Amino acid sequence: MQEPYGAPPSAADIHAIAKRALDGIPQALHRHLSDVVILIEEFPDAEIEAEMDLGSPFDLLGLYHGVSLDRKSVGDSPEDIDRIFLYRRPLLDYWCETGEDLEAIIRNTLIHEVGHHFGFSDDDMESLESDDDA
Repeated sequence: MQEPYGAPPSAADIHAIAKRALDGIPQALHRHLSDVVILIEEFPDAEIEAEMDLGSPFDLLGLYHGVSLDRKSVGDSPEDIDRIFLYRRPLLDYWCETGEDLEAIIRNTLIHEVGHHFGFSDDDMESLESDDDA
């Protein structure tokens, strides 16, 4: 359910929506997300923008940064924490452009990035999404 906003949703608002979305993930999957941190940034940084060859910082709604579960080993020592970045301004821009429900946009973006944590490629997720539509 979309909440009415008198001002653009803050980073805290986006984080609260993402937390609710994460809490809705089935427990069998959710237990693998306990060490994943969700961070809200205004935009991707310049390094990410260049690395991903973005035409604009508005082109990226979210990003998983870490080692996916399919590539982790029990013997590995973690070098960095797994993080999901949600980019506030691109999310809000997309919301305004499409008129879609903001919570649905955030949930879909978060689920997409969670898919990367589980080792799914963009093509894998697109295939799964098209199977759901059939």
